[in-house]
Amino acid sequence: MQEHEDTGLLLQPQLEGQDYGAAAADGTQGPSVSVSRNSPTKRDCLVVAVLCFGNLINFIDWFIVPGILLNIQKYFGLSDGETGLLQTVFTLCYMLAAPIFGYLGDRYNRKIILGAGIFFWSGVTLGSSFITESHYRIFVLSRGLVGIGSASYSTIAPTIIADLFEEGKRTTVLSIFYIFIPVGSGCGYILAAGVAESTGDWHWAFRVTPCMGGLALLLLILLVPHRIQRRTAAHRARSISGTIRREMPDEKPDAHRTAKTTWCQDVGSLVQNCSFVCSSLGLTAMAFVTGALGVWMPLFLYRAQVVLGIVPPCLQESCNSSNSLMFGGITIGTGILGIIAGAEAARRLRKINNKADPLICATSMFISALCLYIALMVAQTNILSTFIFIAFGELFLSVNWAVVTDILLYVVTPRRQSTAIALQILVSHLLGDAGSPYLIGIISNAVQARNVPSLQWSFRSMQYSFVTCAFVGVLGGAFFLLTSFYIEEDREEAQRL
Repeated sequence: MQEHEDTGLLLQPQLEGQDYGAAAADGTQGPSVSVSRNSPTKRDCLVVAVLCFGNLINFIDWFIVPGILLNIQKYFGLSDGETGLLQTVFTLCYMLAAPIFGYLGDRYNRKIILGAGIFFWSGVTLGSSFITESHYRIFVLSRGLVGIGSASYSTIAPTIIADLFEEGKRTTVLSIFYIFIPVGSGCGYILAAGVAESTGDWHWAFRVTPCMGGLALLLLILLVPHRIQRRTAAHRARSISGTIRREMPDEKPDAHRTAKTTWCQDVGSLVQNCSFVCSSLGLTAMAFVTGALGVWMPLFLYRAQVVLGIVPPCLQESCNSSNSLMFGGITIGTGILGIIAGAEAARRLRKINNKADPLICATSMFISALCLYIALMVAQTNILSTFIFIAFGELFLSVNWAVVTDILLYVVTPRRQSTAIALQILVSHLLGDAGSPYLIGIISNAVQARNVPSLQWSFRSMQYSFVTCAFVGVLGGAFFLLTSFYIEEDREEAQRL
């Protein structure tokens, strides 16, 4: 029987554990990476570097809009509710696409999916820079399409890292990968505000990242192997037998039915995993808070400064973007420190407590909620204190990113990890940051409608809306605390499978 596993076609299923280092049909060695269990190779490090660069660009694109939100709101003449809808549409499309890419990532060539996603979202971002003020709905649609492209990356890239490194090294590498969430987010604010201020036209902010996306695509093509071996020998045996069945023409209908049945079984198994469910709900609370902060905090700080008389109201074409620059810097600094601190705390505390990961997440969520509430209460009297408490709130939120992902990777069996990540993305965004920016905007509109229009109530409406985030942060801490009751049992179960 001829071998066809290294053709590289997206339509050729790629299953867990398959040995992609096998010889190609012509007898030559196909480009592949086998999993090194002892020490990472130079190629492994290059792959991680390329994935981190792509993650950086991914999150820069996420936060270009919040970085110039005041300009966009003024350009299209939007209310707070309509402004929040921009990020909500982006996130909704992102989360709806995530399960599809999770399914594809578990079965097909991941490199091709990643490359297609980068090309798609970069092209749409560039196109959105030419939309005029009379086509607001097209601008909203473009943000949704960017969300679809981004979903391919966030769903699949972590699973490649999981296949390249053992559990001990995986936490460190994932921490490096997830550092680029806050770094990319902060760079999004800084790049958008800086480009808008230097050019006098916020549209140019959408013309920089497509160039970076092109570079990431080129690096992906040149440096990332076409095939990366999945983990575990047991899964490899099942995958090889599945491949033989797919090569038999009369078995194709059964193969499709089997794939559908397997996916349903995977979802059913994940729903019964208490650690996965509770940690995903905790992540949902994190997403709710970070989504609302990411979109509205620069505008909230601007309104607070207007009330305090620090800056004048924006009456010109190009609005003051200093808050976006400062908030971007805070996001980068606290994100790097938080993720490093979280990974190091988890590494040390696991040695003395098997429940360390969820307890770290719970503690950081409670502290973050408190800091955020204090920041909101002092905003009208002392803007410096507001910046300080916002920084601490973001710092403790960032502690959880790598730790939450590592929880998923050791309580879920490897062959279900892409599906698990996709479901976690779906849930966390559906109940989290998909709705929080729009909800904050709607509450702000409602408060303003009940009072006489003024700069004071423009600020207070946003202040009252943000109190919701502090409450959700406490709720997230409770879910992580609940995860600690099940973590040991679910981890042992995943290791047995």
